[in-house]
Amino acid sequence: MTVDFELKKSPKTRVASIDYRGPWKENHLRKEFGDLVRWATANKVKTGAWIFRERGEKRHQACLVLKGPATSKGRVKIRTIPATWVARVTFDPEVVSPRVIYHGLNDWTKWRKKDKTIKGVGTSREVYAGDPWSDKKAWSMATVEFVVRK
Repeated sequence: MTVDFELKKSPKTRVASIDYRGPWKENHLRKEFGDLVRWATANKVKTGAWIFRERGEKRHQACLVLKGPATSKGRVKIRTIPATWVARVTFDPEVVSPRVIYHGLNDWTKWRKKDKTIKGVGTSREVYAGDPWSDKKAWSMATVEFVVRK
């Protein structure tokens, strides 16, 4: 498997999201994604990719990309993630350790700052085509993105 970093423009995306505050846990956001799936099923909303967003220290967000009209209800908020530049890599976590990917992407963006390709690095996010806990294909095509300023 080839792992390569790229700088790419990510399109604006409309999502249903639930915020999570607390320390990182291996299984964190699983409950929030379950709540989002139940909300989407109950409201007959079609969804797409699953996005884990880091919103700061001990602040995270579970997001489901929306493929149709929807309204906020309870903990579920409808938001638009603005179009932005990202440094990203797609990989199989069974072949390459996520720890290696995060460290490599971190170092790659540091070099891009030094050569003035980018001005800074913001938050990170993970993108999956579906449920990474039950869909092996979605898990095998994990994408890690760091939001960057050009």
